[in-house]
Amino acid sequence: MKFSTTALEGVWLIEPLRHHDERGYFCETFRSDLFEAATGIKPSFVQENESLSGRNVVRGLHYQAGSAAQAKLVRVSEGAIVDVAVDLRVGSPTYGRHICVELSADNGRQLYIPRGFAHGFAVISDFARFQYKTDNYYCPQAERTLRPDDETVAVRWPVARECMILSPKDMAGCSWLECEKF
Repeated sequence: MKFSTTALEGVWLIEPLRHHDERGYFCETFRSDLFEAATGIKPSFVQENESLSGRNVVRGLHYQAGSAAQAKLVRVSEGAIVDVAVDLRVGSPTYGRHICVELSADNGRQLYIPRGFAHGFAVISDFARFQYKTDNYYCPQAERTLRPDDETVAVRWPVARECMILSPKDMAGCSWLECEKF
């Protein structure tokens, strides 16, 4: 596996090594020992989730507040997305900044997003199957949403605002000024 730092402190891009032959390929998508050796983080994932979304669906920007905050290891097993992480950690050198990374079944990339980030994605293929591990259980009372179209954060989504398919919850999310920071 190849581990690379990103423009956001604590966010890692992970590229599993695929072994190809006439049958297809095989790869390890996660190994705790390699993850810890490369990042210095000892992961303890407790929950795994999956979503299936169609083209132009934008999910997020989601996070959990307080002691329910979650680190995530995200990947796409079918299709393609543009994944977004926004740093909400007050005092972080990358506070308020965000990154956009294309994750797809073809490129096999994964993104590790530590606690203290809002996270979301936009589907850029006909559909995408998105999978992620978390290091803390989902807590509905702690769930928060930063509006994906917030002007202060200014994410350059690959989907025009008028074409975005958003849930009512995501459309009603808070602005950057209103959202809880860590």
